[in-house]
Amino acid sequence: MTGRWHSRRLTGPSPLRGSNGVALGPDGRLHVAQFLAGKISAVDLATGDVEVVVPPGGPIQSPDDLAFAPDGSMVVTDLVPGKVWRRAPDGEYELLSAEVVLPNGIAFAGNRLYVNEMRPNGRLLELTADGPVELTGDLAMGNAMQLGPDGLLYYPHMITGRVYRVGVDGGEPELVADNVFEPVAVRFDLGGALLVLSRAATGVVTRIDLFGTGDRSTITSGVVGLDNAAFDAENRMFVSSYASGGVLELHPDGRTREVVRRGLDGPFGVTVDLGGVVRAADHYGTATIGPDGVDRELHTFTHGIAARAGLLHLTSQYGQVRTHDPRTGETRDRARGVDRPLGVAARADGSLVVAESGAGRVLVISPEDEVTVLADGLTRPVDVALDDEERCYVSDPGQGAVLRLDGATATPLLAGLTEPQGIAVLGRELFVVEVGTRSLRSVPLDGGDPRVELADLPVGGPDRPTPALFAAGLPGVAPSFAGLAAFDGALYLSADAEGSVLLLTEGPGR
Repeated sequence: MTGRWHSRRLTGPSPLRGSNGVALGPDGRLHVAQFLAGKISAVDLATGDVEVVVPPGGPIQSPDDLAFAPDGSMVVTDLVPGKVWRRAPDGEYELLSAEVVLPNGIAFAGNRLYVNEMRPNGRLLELTADGPVELTGDLAMGNAMQLGPDGLLYYPHMITGRVYRVGVDGGEPELVADNVFEPVAVRFDLGGALLVLSRAATGVVTRIDLFGTGDRSTITSGVVGLDNAAFDAENRMFVSSYASGGVLELHPDGRTREVVRRGLDGPFGVTVDLGGVVRAADHYGTATIGPDGVDRELHTFTHGIAARAGLLHLTSQYGQVRTHDPRTGETRDRARGVDRPLGVAARADGSLVVAESGAGRVLVISPEDEVTVLADGLTRPVDVALDDEERCYVSDPGQGAVLRLDGATATPLLAGLTEPQGIAVLGRELFVVEVGTRSLRSVPLDGGDPRVELADLPVGGPDRPTPALFAAGLPGVAPSFAGLAAFDGALYLSADAEGSVLLLTEGPGR
């Protein structure tokens, strides 16, 4: 290494990479499913200590919710592959079902196990030894459910904003609550009150005194992207967030206490605007990183990001390219149906250059939103960068190279790389994150020998087979991406292996 570059964290590593389903285990710890990271952790609610109990790379790919059986077994809904698993107390796995489409919510009634499907026209099913038995259908995106004190199953319809209940043997579903904003979870406290979590940016919880006065009130927590909740033996409510991870205790008056620090879900791409504001694409939205922490804005879904002229240009690996104005809050589509767009760069005239990873192309989107092909025949382009003359460079992990585009001609600038991802131009040098060797490399734009600038960087996604990008026509798990940006003589790196953003500076370490 040259020794001329040094790194420091702008954000700490994320203890939980998005926190989804939660359940108290027999050991008293809160077990937290992490859908994006493909793992499950156990949290000591007294100390906040986090232990990974189901690591990535095992049979469970994308855990979204979990519950504990009377015998202490953990049962997990594995959303993307459509499987439901039982993990015995000794750690052995048993596949309970592979016949549920996008399984999400899960609940026990004694030893009877129920799951629902997070899709339009989904089903609520009992999993029996003879296979799934449908209790009811037409769920408008099911999610976290629970057995109520009356012995009925309560479950949300995210799309219609309703909560229903149905008997454990089926029957006609009964509407319990209407006009609840995007309900993602229903939970009962120890007193029998029904609490419905919404995935709104304000972190709203609707409380219904269902078996008493029937009164309905709301709690505003301020937790962006609420996902699930659990109550302990003292009736304390602990909530998770798909957008920011962490675990918080939520008081009845809306106050929160952070048990596990919140952090980044990815991050993926990273950018810096002319004011020096650092923003990261963080799957469920953008994360603005400042001296007082991280502020989040939901933009489902976001993986590539570029700032220019006060605008944010965003890509989603699920096929969208958008432009967002942080000042007005307005967002407009620039292109749809793109095959896994990822890296994005903005030209001075307002046009966008986009790496279309799934099609092996680099696209240009004009200010009038006309899409043309700048280069094709690439293998798997993931990032693009522009120099001062607006010449385009592209990283292609499939070729193990960084290429300069001269018109439609791609000329290797740096070859023989292992999984090159994020690239950025700083002065007359190009920098690339080589994920396969966890290093930062540089090469002069005008020719010269490449150099290793930093090693042992915390980059690279979970050590597991990547789940499908789509499942049943809906978004699955997006592959990780270590983005890189340049601003004012420094580099900014999405450290996706630990969920942080690093500042890389030239000169003495600081």
